[in-house]
Amino acid sequence: MSTNRRDFLKTGATAALGLSGFTLISPSVLGKSMGYVAPSDKVNLACIGIGNRGNEIIKELNKTGLCNIVALCDVDMGAKQTLEVMNMFPQAKKYQDFRKMFDEIGGEFDAVSIATPDFSHFPATMMALSEGKHVYVEKPMARTFQEVDLMMAAAKKYPKLATQMGNQGHSEGNYFQFKTWKEAGVIKDVTAITAHMNSRRRWHGWDPKITKFPTPEPIPSTLDWDVWTSQAQPHGFHKDFHNGQWRCWYDFGMGALGDWGAHIIDTAHEFLELGLPYEVNPVKLSGHNSFFFPMSTTLEFKFPERGAMPPLTITWYDGLDNIPAVPDGYGVSELDPNIPPPSNGQIQPAKLNPGKIIYSKELTFKGGSHGSTLSIIPAEKAKEWESKLPEVPQSPSNHFANFLKACKGEEKTRSPFEIAGPLSQVFCLGVMAQQMGVKLEFDRETRQITNNPLANQVLAGMPPRKGWEEFYRV
Repeated sequence: MSTNRRDFLKTGATAALGLSGFTLISPSVLGKSMGYVAPSDKVNLACIGIGNRGNEIIKELNKTGLCNIVALCDVDMGAKQTLEVMNMFPQAKKYQDFRKMFDEIGGEFDAVSIATPDFSHFPATMMALSEGKHVYVEKPMARTFQEVDLMMAAAKKYPKLATQMGNQGHSEGNYFQFKTWKEAGVIKDVTAITAHMNSRRRWHGWDPKITKFPTPEPIPSTLDWDVWTSQAQPHGFHKDFHNGQWRCWYDFGMGALGDWGAHIIDTAHEFLELGLPYEVNPVKLSGHNSFFFPMSTTLEFKFPERGAMPPLTITWYDGLDNIPAVPDGYGVSELDPNIPPPSNGQIQPAKLNPGKIIYSKELTFKGGSHGSTLSIIPAEKAKEWESKLPEVPQSPSNHFANFLKACKGEEKTRSPFEIAGPLSQVFCLGVMAQQMGVKLEFDRETRQITNNPLANQVLAGMPPRKGWEEFYRV
């Protein structure tokens, strides 16, 4: 039923009942009061990328009760990883090419979820916005600095469309605590952040002496490899490019930084108003090569003064053998008693869960990733501050409901492209420093790399593959 027809019927019913002395209660109001949302009041959603991570976010979006899953699209439709979602929504229309889906049934859905490999977030997002669809896209927004710029420009061109990047911490305790503590002056004068993600990654068993890409293999019968490749430069199919393996390669993914950075430094980036760094320095790149990510990486991101806030350095650590030092009073961490403490008195953990340590002039905080909250360390200092801490409000909605309610005009997204874009570009600059193995000096005003002409060319990424140029116009 069209919106106009639905409105007409509602108005006509109101008039008829009004003549008889009755008042019509809106079905939407009645439904909300009873915890039920009528199908006609739900967001019609098309899902692009339905296996692996796509499987998880589709279930979460559906669980809100705020959407109808009307279309499913995946380049490997019918493969093992896509079957569960296909069986959950048998009435949804099925596609392997998102462009065909838009052409054939674009009028049947209001919004899209995009959970494809990092590099292919871009074309689906750009088409969705140009077609008037709200967009939920997994993190990071895109693989190149220029593509993120274009996605932000498209979102700005269509301000009535809701955009949300999938970093769930923006709708959980971490977000509201950081915001409240910053506004109350508990978090202030931050000068350094240690961000760490030291779990095993997919490429850690590979040979970093690699000299060429893997030899192509036969393409699975269920897979449209041409659409999978989308705007990227052509590669022959190999199993180590597919099903999450794409994250290992500079051509397709963003490594540990792009995968976990948004879950660890997102709130600090937003509420400390960091924007873009003026310098990215690759301090350590173990097992560096031109094809896939290093075995271990340490990156320094340097940010200037912002108003009354002092300069700040974020130091990123990944790799199994690259555990950062922690301050005295850090608390519980898995320690190796056979390793003596360093001369500076800092304790070196044998293992550290993904998270962060935030150093300010007065206080030190430790925190995890995603929605986990901060705590003040050491314990004595936390006790001293216990009675001074402000009350932190609860989240009105989880990240998926926040997006769908924004599509309906009931909320604003907490991770729109205007906020998620600069954060994603921090990762783009970090990955460039990893791949090229050089320090990057970045002019925040001109948005150019000033110390390396080649790096400045790489900033824009490779030209798109023939036939995909249309997505690079806003």
